[in-house]
Amino acid sequence: MTVTRARLIDLSHTIRAGLVTYPGLPAPVIEPFLTRAASRSSYAPGTEFTMDTITLIGNTGTYLDSPFHRYEGGTDLAGLDLNTLVDLPAEVFHLTDASTRGIPAAAFSERASDLTGSAVLIHTGWDRHFGTPEYREGAPFLAEEAVGFLVAAGVALVGIDSLNIDDTEGSRERPAHSALLSAGIHIVEHLTGLGDVPVSGATFSAVPPKIEGFGTFPVRAFARARHPVE
Repeated sequence: MTVTRARLIDLSHTIRAGLVTYPGLPAPVIEPFLTRAASRSSYAPGTEFTMDTITLIGNTGTYLDSPFHRYEGGTDLAGLDLNTLVDLPAEVFHLTDASTRGIPAAAFSERASDLTGSAVLIHTGWDRHFGTPEYREGAPFLAEEAVGFLVAAGVALVGIDSLNIDDTEGSRERPAHSALLSAGIHIVEHLTGLGDVPVSGATFSAVPPKIEGFGTFPVRAFARARHPVE
């Protein structure tokens, strides 16, 4: 019997020891707590386990920002509603040929009526530099006018495959983080593979662990495409 299921598209970077996600932030450290060899004395012959520890900053790999990341008293990871994280209608904007770093409102205006409750995913192609020194300089970001447009459109989430949704090379203000998270709109940064996701018709999911008093954490982000695979 042939089972038909949806095509899943992985949109997350792999986290590994020493990975530099955002230059200047610490890389994850992965160490054994219990090695397989050490575990053998606690179990029957032929049975062994490994237990490992990982130390990482929440801003590692592909991660989601909750309102708590920006605002004291904002909703933390434990308070996020799964309905705002799973199987959101995905509206993808393929902008790899953009002539400016700041992505304007005009990039989204023609599909304004489709954006309410959706995950707006911005494909810039900048993920090709992830893990290299080039990733930090000249990265695309969401212009302030576009932020206001997306908030007014009532989107549920905004994701980008770039260094940051804000411009980190100019002012120290962060208008995209401020406005989106104030409106309860989640942010996912450092996506990858958006070129494989159709403009519309797919869904998007990105779920962090349920941690109290924490605002940002890595996610396994993925799209579920409409066209099935056999």
